[in-house]
Amino acid sequence: MRRQAPTLAPAADAPNLLAQATPLLFVVIWATGFVVARLVAPHIEPLTFLTFRFTLTAIAFAALCTATRAKWSATWQGWAFALGTGVLMQGIYLGGIFWATHRGLPASVAALITGLQPLATALLAFPLLGEQVSRRRWLGIVTGFVGAILVIAPTLAQGAASRLGLGPILMCLASMLAITAATLVQKRLPATTDLRTHACGQFIGGTAFVAPLAWFTERGVFDNDWQLWVGLAWGVLALSVGASLLLLTPIRRRAVSGVASLFYLVPPVVALMALVLFGDELGTVQIVGMVVAAIGVSVASRG
Repeated sequence: MRRQAPTLAPAADAPNLLAQATPLLFVVIWATGFVVARLVAPHIEPLTFLTFRFTLTAIAFAALCTATRAKWSATWQGWAFALGTGVLMQGIYLGGIFWATHRGLPASVAALITGLQPLATALLAFPLLGEQVSRRRWLGIVTGFVGAILVIAPTLAQGAASRLGLGPILMCLASMLAITAATLVQKRLPATTDLRTHACGQFIGGTAFVAPLAWFTERGVFDNDWQLWVGLAWGVLALSVGASLLLLTPIRRRAVSGVASLFYLVPPVVALMALVLFGDELGTVQIVGMVVAAIGVSVASRG
């Protein structure tokens, strides 16, 4: 009997697998941002660090766009769109988180506060975008939030956040509202927009926002330590260039409430990274919270 030759998977399967892996890859890279903030904190002030990071990222994107002949926006509206979302997503969001953590707010608490974003996004998705949020997606969003709370429960029990006053907490809330607004606005990004040039414009906007603040409120300390250089390199190449493109792509293709739910996975991943890199403790409640958050994100992303 003649043996049948093995069939090969369609070539389209590879792009599909890549598309499915993109959200999880984004979560892992995005979570490293809290590790980077902890790594560079002794060596540089937060807004000064972001000024260097955003400037170098804008240069990197400009070089990438030039090398790949990406299409730049030909209208002032396109540039205003990119610069404005850059102020929200890069300047206010990251600037607020770095400022709050620099003043002692635990990274896990900051991650939880910004984790309110999926709830805020779901609440605003219908009135602003006409996007229906199903009951299943609501269930996933709420479940994910419960899981995120469990992950940082030990930190909350210690009262670390309450001892700092309202300043850092309010700043994190402002950061959460900023990235919520940016996520909703990004959904209106025209399909013809080149994400590479758009991201470059975003980081120009972010630089324009944080640089004056750093100049007037910080000393500009840069101690040239190797940890600072490692954190800066990772912040530019992975967090800024890589994570930005990974976030913009699913926002364009999927419902914003489903994409926003990915942020519930950030606190669990941060806890795991802190365990491996810094020896932070990981209790039973946190492990349960990780599982609950993962279930919530899975439900929300399929709702």
